[in-house]
Amino acid sequence: MARVEIHAIEAAGARIAGAVRRTPVERSASLSALAGVPIHLKLEHQQITGAFKLRGATNAILSLSAAEKARGVVAASTGNHGRALAYAAAAAGIRCVVCMSALVPENKLAAIRALGAETRIVGRSQDDAQVEVDRLVADEGLAGIPPFDHPAVIAGQGTLGLEILADVPDSQCVLIPLSGGGLIAGIAAAIKAKNPSVRVVGVSMARGAAMQASLAAGRPVAVEELPTLADSLGGGIGLSNRWTFDMVRAFVDEVVLLSEAEIAAGIRHAYAEEREIVEGGGAVGIAALLAGKVRPSGPTVALLSGRNIAMDLHRRIISGADGLEAT
Repeated sequence: MARVEIHAIEAAGARIAGAVRRTPVERSASLSALAGVPIHLKLEHQQITGAFKLRGATNAILSLSAAEKARGVVAASTGNHGRALAYAAAAAGIRCVVCMSALVPENKLAAIRALGAETRIVGRSQDDAQVEVDRLVADEGLAGIPPFDHPAVIAGQGTLGLEILADVPDSQCVLIPLSGGGLIAGIAAAIKAKNPSVRVVGVSMARGAAMQASLAAGRPVAVEELPTLADSLGGGIGLSNRWTFDMVRAFVDEVVLLSEAEIAAGIRHAYAEEREIVEGGGAVGIAALLAGKVRPSGPTVALLSGRNIAMDLHRRIISGADGLEAT
């Protein structure tokens, strides 16, 4: 089985230091009172590009050879990876092309273009966009940096696990948004290497949860990509998945799925009680606690992974709209 080891994650931490923000951890009084145990929030939505993706993208770009940098990079994205890659590529002075489906929100497209990256809109799924990525790799020699199934990307995201344990050393449970698995695979690998007793819980939306469907099938499977408030968690894991499926299966203790109304409640709580603007995919840890789908027995950390929500959508949700009626 292909795995990213702790030494690669520690090396990534040294490599990206200074290029990404070391985000804070804060105790949530409201969630701690609800759960009856200390609940901490890892505020990764305060990352420079508004999401955790900058860690993996930066580590991947800084790991490229000079020849690869000269040709540029390309990736498929549901938005946050593309924004992170565009930022890291601009910092390195190299070409960046981001391929996305028609389901990616306009605010995320605009943010990527503002950073100087080229964008291509292809089809209605991340798998459709990947076809254009593969063409650019073959025809133009660009270096493909996928959003999750790549060892340097996984190692970069895994640096969050090191920070969580450093800031909350008595953690017994961590709640991590789950999509293609790059984030949770890296974090779980780091945490399990340091303290195998910590429980790692993946949280996703019920609509189109590709990793959970693949885990249930025992192999990567295709799942229809559906509109969801947790749009950053959409997309498949790739039928030829090489890294994240096996790592998630090995290191993640449980997966929890949420309804759209539960995700909306998480967004509202983050704003009303924590004074944080968080996108749907970033609010799922909070949402799982509110819904009682995770009942921790000791100190717990929920990762708020991103804030890149369209503000008109956010206004509708905090005003009481539930689920997809808000879109």
